[in-house]
Amino acid sequence: MEVKQIDSLTQVAAADWNQLTGCDYPFLRHEFLSALEQSAVVCQQTGWLPAHLLVTDQGELLALLPLYLKQHSWGEYVFDQQWAQAYQQKGLDYYPKWLSAIPFTPCQGLRLVIKPGTDPLAISRLLLSFIERLSEQRGVSSWHCLFPAEQQAELLRSQGLSIREGVQFQWLNRGYRDFGDFLQTLNAGKRKMIKRERRRVGEQGIQMIRIAGPDVSDAQWQSFYRFYAMTYLKRQSQPYLNLDFFRQLAANMAEQLLLILALKDDDYVGAALSFVGADTLYGRYWGCYEEYNALHFEACYYQGLEYCIERGLRRFDSGAQGEHKIARGFEPVTTYSAHWLKDAGFAKAVAQFVAREQTALKHYKQEAATYLPFKQTN
Repeated sequence: MEVKQIDSLTQVAAADWNQLTGCDYPFLRHEFLSALEQSAVVCQQTGWLPAHLLVTDQGELLALLPLYLKQHSWGEYVFDQQWAQAYQQKGLDYYPKWLSAIPFTPCQGLRLVIKPGTDPLAISRLLLSFIERLSEQRGVSSWHCLFPAEQQAELLRSQGLSIREGVQFQWLNRGYRDFGDFLQTLNAGKRKMIKRERRRVGEQGIQMIRIAGPDVSDAQWQSFYRFYAMTYLKRQSQPYLNLDFFRQLAANMAEQLLLILALKDDDYVGAALSFVGADTLYGRYWGCYEEYNALHFEACYYQGLEYCIERGLRRFDSGAQGEHKIARGFEPVTTYSAHWLKDAGFAKAVAQFVAREQTALKHYKQEAATYLPFKQTN
């Protein structure tokens, strides 16, 4: 087996890549990652330099690892800026660093993709050895693998990496017949709150429209993008993604897109975009111009919950952060990241840090669960 590094997804056939990744998890598809590259969302100028790793044996693709050379920590959702500051205080460079992640996408899934029947331990050892050698040659401080599936976090733990935990809030479908059936599992106060929020959207003259990706017009994509960009401009920052990126998704993987538009007086007033996986709906982007009562909850949560129930999807992953989701039935879920640092002293310090942090997160997750709105069962 040998490891090959490529600096563009154009250097591997989409069919070969997707044969390993499949399409159940949309963010690993060749089409998604290629759209990031082809739209120049990830490139040297933005501080995301593609450096993907392929493991081959006699020309056959056995494994792949998305990899980027990062010059900063933006767009990652696992915050390591304090580590970078500690390096700086010691006169060392934290950047550049290696990053295995889906850019701007804090959704758990496979990061190291291995052909069935191939030994995961042997592949992970081979890749880690390659990354270590490459780090010495190029003066790279570390490798970070963000939001891997739990089993892959454990695999990397067995290789000596520090495993950092985090918490997100996700909704789980317990076989609900319809949205009303879900509401009946909630206590009276939260049930009334959700009904009131949904009612207020209609009282403001707003109609919600769900459109499957293949049916979205270019004009609707332009409207969506203006709303998406506004969420950043309101905070006086620039959006990570551009319209070309979304147009490429629409052209190449529309079947996994779901656009929700809010219509008032024949004008769109807000929008939310989700990705459809095999058993999970991933809520990703949202925006509006004016603020309307409860529109965010309707577009970003309740429409997604209804969609999951109607389609029999098991889970709704609505993204990072958001403790307000707890009251709406989103449960605390553990996420993971894995970290290798070349400097032995800093590696030890990070291992101690994540151990302390894990204890605090365990208590936080337990406390968050006590605020869930579900009825108490005997």
